[in-house]
Amino acid sequence: MAMVNVMYQTSLVQFLGIFDISLDRSEKSPRANVRIENIIHFLTFEVFKYTCRGLYEIHKFLFTLLLTIKIDLSESNITHEEFGIFIKGGAALDLKAVEPKTCRWVTDVTWLNLVALTKLDYFKEILVKVKRSEKLWKAWYEKDAPEEEVIPDGYDALNSFQKLLLLRSWCPDRTLAQARKYVADSMGQRYADPVILNMDAMWAESTPRCPLICLLTMGSDPTQQIESLAKSKELAFGAISMGQGQEVHARKLMAKNMDKGGWMLLQNCHLGLDFMDELLDKVLNTEKMDETFRCWITTEVHDKFPISLLQAAIKFTNEPPQGIRAGLKRTYSTVTQKQLEAISYPQWQPMLYAVSFMHSVVQERRKFGPLGWNIPYEFNTADWGASVQFFENHLDDMNPKVGVSWQTVRYMLGEVQYGGRVTDDYDKRLLNTFAEEWFGEHMFLPIFAFYEGYGIPSCPTIEQYLDYIDNLPGVDTPQVFGLHPNADITYQSNTTKDVLDTILSIQPKDTGGGVGETRESVVYRMAKDMLSKLPPNYIPHEVREKIKAIGDPAAPMQIFLKQEIDRMQRVITNVRSTLMDLELAIEGTIVMNEMLRDALDSIYDARIPKIWARVSWDSSSLGFWFTELLERNSQFSNWIFKGRPTCFWMTGFFNPQGFLTAMRQEVSRAHKGWALDTVTLHNDVTQLVREAVKDAPKEGVYVYGLYLDGASWDKKNSILIEPAPKVLFTALPVVYVYAINSTDPKDPALYQCPVYKKPRRTDLTYITPLWLKTDINPNHWILRGVALLCDIK
Repeated sequence: MAMVNVMYQTSLVQFLGIFDISLDRSEKSPRANVRIENIIHFLTFEVFKYTCRGLYEIHKFLFTLLLTIKIDLSESNITHEEFGIFIKGGAALDLKAVEPKTCRWVTDVTWLNLVALTKLDYFKEILVKVKRSEKLWKAWYEKDAPEEEVIPDGYDALNSFQKLLLLRSWCPDRTLAQARKYVADSMGQRYADPVILNMDAMWAESTPRCPLICLLTMGSDPTQQIESLAKSKELAFGAISMGQGQEVHARKLMAKNMDKGGWMLLQNCHLGLDFMDELLDKVLNTEKMDETFRCWITTEVHDKFPISLLQAAIKFTNEPPQGIRAGLKRTYSTVTQKQLEAISYPQWQPMLYAVSFMHSVVQERRKFGPLGWNIPYEFNTADWGASVQFFENHLDDMNPKVGVSWQTVRYMLGEVQYGGRVTDDYDKRLLNTFAEEWFGEHMFLPIFAFYEGYGIPSCPTIEQYLDYIDNLPGVDTPQVFGLHPNADITYQSNTTKDVLDTILSIQPKDTGGGVGETRESVVYRMAKDMLSKLPPNYIPHEVREKIKAIGDPAAPMQIFLKQEIDRMQRVITNVRSTLMDLELAIEGTIVMNEMLRDALDSIYDARIPKIWARVSWDSSSLGFWFTELLERNSQFSNWIFKGRPTCFWMTGFFNPQGFLTAMRQEVSRAHKGWALDTVTLHNDVTQLVREAVKDAPKEGVYVYGLYLDGASWDKKNSILIEPAPKVLFTALPVVYVYAINSTDPKDPALYQCPVYKKPRRTDLTYITPLWLKTDINPNHWILRGVALLCDIK
C-alpha cells in the first residue's frame, strides 16, 4: 500500500506484534490443522482492521478488494488470467481488429470488454448469446442495480467473482457494488462492512513509545476528540501547532509530559519535519518515561515524512462525513447564538443559511469530476467566513428602504469570496449562476427551495437549525447539486476506474502473463501486430505535390493540413521506432533502456507509453489510442489523396482551434473588406448524420464527432433536452460552423456550450464555444455542467 500513498508504511515489527496477539487471542483447538486455521483467520482480520484504520476512505475498499483477490489467487479460487481481465478488461484491444458490434446500443468500451471475456472458457459464447438474446440483455443492463437481478442466458449460476467480471464489462458504475458482494462471499460480511475508528481502543493498544499519527484531509481535525479522550482519562493534555520556531516549545512539552505524564499533540507536523527524527529518537530511547505519556501527531501527506516514524507509529484517519447534511452540520457547529442574532434584519438568517448551503454544494460537486468543476478547487471555511463577514457588513450599512443590493451580493460571492480562487472561465460562470439562482428577493418566498426537500428554515436558535439539518436526507441525489441523476453513474464509474487503475499500477513488473506466457512474449506479439497495422510514412515531396494539386499551398486550410500531417508523421515515426527497438530489445539484440522498459510495461498494462503520449493525445486505453491513430491518419490521407472532405471529424485534429481559425481566415479572404478581428464563429446544428452529407457548404465547414455530456439532443426540434437514464453521452448531428462579419453578442436565450477535445476539461483541451438552442433558461444547463466532447473514450 506504500505504492498507493507514501504514508501507508508498515513494518515487520508491527506485523509480528499482531501475530503474537493472534496466537494469544485466537480460538484454541487440540487439532493442529484447526488451530492453524483459527490463527490464520484471526490474524487476517486483525491485519485488515489495523491497516484499514490508517487508510484514507478512498483507499479502504481498494485494500479490502486487493486483500481478497490476493488470498483467492494464492488458494487458486481465481486464476491470473481472470485477474488480468478484471484489471484491464478490453483496454489492449483495437476496435477495428475485433468482431464488429452486433448491437448498436452497446458502447465501444463494453464491446471490447466482452471480447476480452471470450478468452475465458465460461464466457466464450458471450457475444453470440448477447446477439441472440439482445432484448433480455438490454433489459438487464438498464436495471438500476443489475447485480441484484437474474443475469440472462444462465450466467446467474456463475460465482461472485465471475459475476464481477461480467459487471465490470457491462456496468462500470455497478462494479464496486458487485465487488462488495464478492468480498462478503469470499471473506465474510465483516470484511465488507466499514471499519469504525475507536479512539479508546487505539489508546489502549498504544504504549508511551508508540506515537499515534493522524493523516489529515481537508476538513478533518481530531484535536477535539483527542482532548475529550484525555479528559475522560483525567490526563494532562497540551497541543502545539508546528511551524517555524515551534520546535523549542515542542521539546519543553515533551520533556514535561514524559516526566510527569500526560498527552502531547503536535499538529500539522508536515510543517515541522526537521523535528520528527529527533522526536522519534526521544520516544524510543529515553530511559525513564511516565506510563501515561502519549505522543499524538497530525500531518498531511508529505513525501519527506520520516518512514521510520511512520513504521513505528499507530496510524489512523478521521475523515469528516460527506454530503449536504454533514457539511451544513459542520458549518452550523461553528455558528454561535450571538452570531445568529447579530443582525436584526429578516434577510440575515436566510442569507446565512443560503451561503452555508452553497458552501456545501460547491465542495460536494468536486466528486463528480468535470461535470462538477473543470478544476477541483479546495474551497474552505475561510471562503465561507469571508462571505458571512461581507453579509454582516453589507446589512449593517443597508438602507432598509432600498433593501439588499443583490447585484453586489452576487458579484462578491461569484467573483471575489468564492470566485477569487476560481481560474476557469466556465467554472466562474457556474459559480455566478449559483449566486444568481439562490440569492435574490425570491429566496425569502415560502415556496423557495434549493431543490425539493431542501428549503431555507426559519429558526430562532442554533439548536433548532441543527435539528432541521439532522432531518435532511443522509444521501443526496445529484439534482441537489444542479446535476442530472446520470451524474451519479459518472461518479461511480470514475471511482471504479480509479480503483482498477491503482491496482494495475502497483502490480509487480516481473510476473508472467498467465498460462506461462511472459510479459516480454505478450508485448512482442502485440508490438508485431501494431507494426503490421501502422500506416506508411508520408513522403515530404509527395505531400507538397498533393497540397499544390488541392489549391494554393499558402491558403489557410492547406497550411493547416500540412502542419497536421507533419504532426501525424512525428507520431508514426515515434511509434514505429519504439516498436522496432522493443522487438530488438526483447530478442536481446540491443539493451533494454529506461524508455523501452516503460514502453514494455505500458503496452503490457494496456497503457500509452510516455514517449508516445508526449507527442500525441490522451486516451483511456492503449487500444483506443491506437484505433484513433489509424482513424486520424485515415482522415489526413483521404484529404490529401482524394481531396477536401465534405465533412470534417473534429476529434482527428491535433489543433482543432487552428482548423477553425483557418476556416475564419478562408471566409475573411473571400469577402472584400472583412477583417479577421471582426469575423466571429457561428453555428447551426443540422438534422443530418455524417453519411447524409453529400456536398460541402459554400462557406464554412461541416463537422461531426461531437458528443453532448450532461444533456441530450432533440433532433426533431433541434433543442437541448434531458438525457435518458444511463445514457451518459449523446452524439450531436452534423454541425455547420461558419463565420460572419459581426461582433454583436449572441442571443442570450442560447446556451453557450464549451467544446473540449477530451473528457478532461482543461485549458489545454478547450477548443471553442458552440451556441445551442434550448426552450428553458440556459442556467439550467450551466448547473448541469453540459459540454461538448470530441472524444468520450
